[in-house]
Amino acid sequence: MVELSGVIVGDGVIYGMADSGADDKLAVLNADCTLNRWIPNPVDPFDVEDLQFFDGQLWLSDTGDNRRVRPTIALTRIDPASGAGELHRLTYPDGPHDAEALLIDSSGIPIVVTKEALGVGGVYRPVEGRTVADLPSPGPTMLEKVGLVDLPGPITGGAVSADGKVAALRTYSDAFLYWAPEGDIAAALTSGRGFRIALPRQPQGEAIAFDRDGGLVIGSESTGALQPLQVLRNADDLVRPADHTEPAASSSGDRNGLVIGGIAAAVVVAAIVAWRGFR
Repeated sequence: MVELSGVIVGDGVIYGMADSGADDKLAVLNADCTLNRWIPNPVDPFDVEDLQFFDGQLWLSDTGDNRRVRPTIALTRIDPASGAGELHRLTYPDGPHDAEALLIDSSGIPIVVTKEALGVGGVYRPVEGRTVADLPSPGPTMLEKVGLVDLPGPITGGAVSADGKVAALRTYSDAFLYWAPEGDIAAALTSGRGFRIALPRQPQGEAIAFDRDGGLVIGSESTGALQPLQVLRNADDLVRPADHTEPAASSSGDRNGLVIGGIAAAVVVAAIVAWRGFR
C-alpha cells in the first residue's frame, strides 16, 4: 500500500490501512499473505492514521489533523467479520492536535499520542477511565491529558503487545519499547523510560505493530516502489524483566539501545505489503 499508515495483527490475521485519500477501506490478508478481501470503511473518514485490534474488533484512529483545525477526532469500530461499524468522536481539552498513534491498553482504554514537530507528544485518554466499550456513538467524549512522552522526533505510530504488557511508539527513524507490567500503558509512556531500537531506513515510516509472538512489525508509506513490512522477532523480550531487569535507554533521546541488523524482510503480495513466513 503506497500510503500505508497503520498495520495490526489480530487473531492471527494481518490488516493494513492507508491514510488520507486512501482510507476508505482496509486490507485483510490470508495466512499465506495473499490478499483475502477489502473491508470498506463504514464511516466517511477525515484522515485515518493508525489501526488497533481489541476484543475481536478493529479500531481505526481517525486522528490526523495536519492543519490543526478539527473540532473533534474519531475512533471507528469495525467488526472484521461483518464489516459493520460505529463512529465515536473525541474532543481534546486543549484545542486541536495532529496525532498518528493510537494504543489500547489491556482494560480497553484508548490512548492517543499526538505528533509534534519536536517530538514531545501529548498523551490523552477518555475522561473517567472510559474504555472503548464505554464510548458513546457518535459522541463526542472529552479526552484528558495525562502527560507527555519525549522522543527525538515526531511520533508516527503506536502498538501494544498481545498480553498488553509492552507498548511501542515509533518515529520515522526509531522505535521505543515500554514495559507496563500492570497493563497501564499511559503510565508507561509518560514514565520517561523507553528502550530504543534504531529502525532500518524507510521513506516515511509510520506503521508499527506487534505480531502474536511479540515480534515488532514496521511499515512505511512511499511515493515510489511499494515498501515491504519488516519484523524484528521477539522484540518484546527486550524489555521484559525475565530477560532485561532494566530497560536500557531513556525516551528523551539517549542513543543506547538496539540497532536492527538482519531483520527479517517481507515481500509484496497482490499489491499490498505482507511478509513471508507469517504463521
